[in-house]
Amino acid sequence: MDANVVNPRAAELLAALPEDLRGPVSRDEELRTLLSALSSKPVPTGRLFRMWSLGSLQARLAAAYLAYWIRSGFAGADRRARLKREAHLSAAVKLLGSMSYLRGAIMKVGQILASYPEFVPDEFVETLAALHSEAPPMHYSLLREQVRSELGGDPETLFREFETDAFAAASLGQVHRARLHTGERVAVKIQYPGIARTIQADFANGRALMQPMRLLKDWDNFIENGAEIERILLLEADYENERANSEKARALLADLDDVVIPRTYAELSSRRVLTMDYLDGLHPREFMTTGPSAAVRNRHAAQILRVTSRLLFDGRLIAADPNPGNFLALPDGRLGLIDFGCFREATDEEWPLFLTAERAAQHGGADYVDLLRDGALMTEKELQDDGHVACVKRSCDWTFESFREDAPFDFSDPEYMKRGFDAMAELMRRRYTKSVAVFLWANRMNYGIAALAYTLHAEVNHHRIRVEELERVGRGPSAT
Repeated sequence: MDANVVNPRAAELLAALPEDLRGPVSRDEELRTLLSALSSKPVPTGRLFRMWSLGSLQARLAAAYLAYWIRSGFAGADRRARLKREAHLSAAVKLLGSMSYLRGAIMKVGQILASYPEFVPDEFVETLAALHSEAPPMHYSLLREQVRSELGGDPETLFREFETDAFAAASLGQVHRARLHTGERVAVKIQYPGIARTIQADFANGRALMQPMRLLKDWDNFIENGAEIERILLLEADYENERANSEKARALLADLDDVVIPRTYAELSSRRVLTMDYLDGLHPREFMTTGPSAAVRNRHAAQILRVTSRLLFDGRLIAADPNPGNFLALPDGRLGLIDFGCFREATDEEWPLFLTAERAAQHGGADYVDLLRDGALMTEKELQDDGHVACVKRSCDWTFESFREDAPFDFSDPEYMKRGFDAMAELMRRRYTKSVAVFLWANRMNYGIAALAYTLHAEVNHHRIRVEELERVGRGPSAT
């Protein structure tokens, strides 16, 4: 029998499946269909409908993999590999469609998945990467009233030129090119109507689904951290907050000639509309398709590490969502930063924990114990549990690995990323997930910038960058 021919029994089962699950479908064809179908749909805000949509998505993903199982049951190795890739692509497109429709916090999950190569199948990374800036845009007719109510006029009046077709779209809003009456090219970010309500609905659903866990010993910390995530995402939906973050970052990074942060325009901005200078560049994955040299890749990764270190040590600003859609490689070699919505500022009470972490990274010993006690909230009893301590330290050690030694670090090593995700998975499996709220964002930043440097296949002396930024604010290794 030809190994590439489906067994008759499998074919019979396959014929009973819904038509759209019986065979391979072009991802491009599915994406075109998605774009057409989603552009005219408003964001659903009701709790029950959003929960039902997620349940329906689960069923469709299960059916896609059932189809793969049936079709590959009697296939040869080569055909099984191809069918598996088709199943991943089909599932990824279904995820993209549902997340693009629901937007908000649900789409954020997709962005996070797409940011972590080596953690999910390549097909998911390739497809869900569109969620960073190329998600299906909403038809402008659904957003026009948003601009009018926020800025007090129609875009055609407020701007000399305004493109009604969005050139970028993500989880909370989409971006349109425009030109001011004074001639400057700008990007106008318009928030999807009702997006804040979707965030509140999704977190309310999440709390309801997690109720069976309420008897766990760490339930209070779980709820507290969930409330922290909801709070920051709601702040991200406030474009006045984003504009303030952007202006603060512009001041902190003003002396970095190779970094560009667009100016914002207060008179054309509000809580739901943000106008800023337009930057024309390539996001990291697009940039990599141009075949940049190792020196250029390393320079861009060093710029990202420098920026995030400066914002942290000088401004106490944590880049809580450092996804590829937030960075641009500009034609002249500079780095552009275009999104300051998801930033978390460490408080006076929280900041000493970051200095403790720096000392723990370099010296270990008592500083490490302090970090586990005060950052991971480990009790004295838990600190005596060697297995518990080793598991949490494994995750911390991975975070410290790239900047412990004064030497170039190879971020392109797949084993490095795998160790990080294995450590994270082990923490979750053992339910050692307690931490102070601010470390949720610090961990997100650490994984995110590592994934960006990995995407750039970069080798950078991360240690030297951090030391220089600490010394700049009088916090060198001895003072830390």
